[in-house]
Amino acid sequence: MSGEFRCVLAAVVLLCFCLLVPTEAVGGAKSRPKPQRRPPRKPKVEPIDATPPTQNIDIQQMTGKWYLLNMASKCSYLIKHGTRVEPIVMTLTGPSDQTLSVSTKTRHNHQCWEILQEYHLTSTPGKLTLKGTRPELNTDIVIGETDYTTYAVLYYQKLGKVTVKLYSRSVDDLSEPMLTKFEQLAEKHGMGLAYLFPFPTYSHCGEVDQDHKL
Repeated sequence: MSGEFRCVLAAVVLLCFCLLVPTEAVGGAKSRPKPQRRPPRKPKVEPIDATPPTQNIDIQQMTGKWYLLNMASKCSYLIKHGTRVEPIVMTLTGPSDQTLSVSTKTRHNHQCWEILQEYHLTSTPGKLTLKGTRPELNTDIVIGETDYTTYAVLYYQKLGKVTVKLYSRSVDDLSEPMLTKFEQLAEKHGMGLAYLFPFPTYSHCGEVDQDHKL
């Protein structure tokens, strides 16, 4: 009973205290102003959202082989080993069932490997999603620029970090103006020359046996 009594007493004391703090005291003294509400937080804008996809993208024309020529990234592995990257070729197939099949071939420890993935089309043409094990691990992909027959610039974002890739339809080097433009696009995302990693344009992988497909 004593414990219950103490609880009731505490509630009464608190109530009395509240009642003793009037909105305006005797003599015209005003109570403390109410604290102002914090302004609502602005919705978070992801870096990739500032990169619109190319207009009137025809995803069907994106299918076929693409050779990776250059990459802008702050990936710690590339920063340490960027001079030892292996050639990469990406093949797009589809689309079907709102997905684009992606085959990426590269070499690791002198052995060719093929990574098979699916990019999911979104309601925005030119925007795709590579789904992770959890939604927060998804990779958002934007086809930033392309002429379908020569080059394509793709943006990849995962966990708020953006990577920019320059692909070519052939292993021949692209024109100097195009390479300069790619550097400028990377610079907009805070990646200068120190974060650009050119890839070899020779010795790409061909057929890969079943044991080396992921």
